Amino acid sequence: MNTIAANASTASVDFLPLHGTDYVEFYVGNAKQAAHFYKTAFGFQSLAYAGPETGVKDRASYAVRQHKLTFVFTTPITSQNPMADHIYKHGDGVKALALMVDDATDAWEQTTRRGGVSYMMPTHLEDEHGKLVMSGIHTYGDTVHLFIERKNYKGVFMPGYRKWESLYNPADTGLLYVDHCVGNVGWNQMNKWVKFYEEVMGFRNILSFDDKDISTEYSALMSKVMSNGNGYVKFPINEPAEGKKKSQVEEYLEFYDGEGCQHVALATNNIVATVTELQNRGIEFLKVPSSYYDDLLSRVGAIEEDLDPLKELGILVDRDDEGYLLQIFSKPVEDRPTLFFEIIQRKGAKSFGKGNFKALFEALEREQDSRGNL
Repeated sequence: MNTIAANASTASVDFLPLHGTDYVEFYVGNAKQAAHFYKTAFGFQSLAYAGPETGVKDRASYAVRQHKLTFVFTTPITSQNPMADHIYKHGDGVKALALMVDDATDAWEQTTRRGGVSYMMPTHLEDEHGKLVMSGIHTYGDTVHLFIERKNYKGVFMPGYRKWESLYNPADTGLLYVDHCVGNVGWNQMNKWVKFYEEVMGFRNILSFDDKDISTEYSALMSKVMSNGNGYVKFPINEPAEGKKKSQVEEYLEFYDGEGCQHVALATNNIVATVTELQNRGIEFLKVPSSYYDDLLSRVGAIEEDLDPLKELGILVDRDDEGYLLQIFSKPVEDRPTLFFEIIQRKGAKSFGKGNFKALFEALEREQDSRGNL
């Protein structure tokens, strides 16, 4: 693994200051049902609704929230809509990674001046609660980044939405915020998108993994982790590498029919409690062989958690120079083997679990093999 440190000039100048992920928007076939699923299974709460009843005629959107984590599920009202084409091609998946900024107009001007392709010019949305400004640019595949400026808006979510109140409000599961979002890109495309994040958005490459780091007997991939200046937003980029059989990235690209967001990593402060509750609500997770835990403490050193619940749940542990982390990956949350979620708890570690790659990707391969896609 190569760790690339930011030089002084890169670290001191951040022309695109980001304050974190504002929300993640999914284009789905049935937004009402998707919102219900994420409330039931993941513990989100109803937040806001937009649709024909609120003056939005071409779509229905349901926003749900858990702590600082906001998801939006959007579905087109009719088939004569580009969103319908997107869903037909890709299935349910991430469309927009929306980022918090102080000035959405400046963010758009800065990024398009540096070569970003505009998705949305600066747009002012107003209602009785104030004014919100948003803009956006394209990134890999059909995915976009939106820049959201909220400093003059006090409403529940954004203009065009109304508060969504429901009698059905399951308890949360301890999910706190987006830790990182991983994109899968095509053959020989990783460095192109690394360059995009460096030049267009001012990110830096903080970690690199080659096919020696991320490989099994059958498949391999390469990955580079891109981070903004303050480290609040991280986007690992994966591409396939040569192997005996089809890698997880190749499977994703085939079934998503293009490049896109492979998984969203969700942070928690108590991974055992969170995963136990998610599992009780029906979320399925990848399992590693029990032998993974036989020499765990000799590999990662002392940890605060008891090994037995980690082993029972299948939670992985890795350590870097800053501390350690605990992580686990769900199975795909829909029928296409595309989108899944990572649950992560950081105990100081800034890395992404290099020591778990082999065990994790062997688990992924077992799932691929069961689908006949290895």
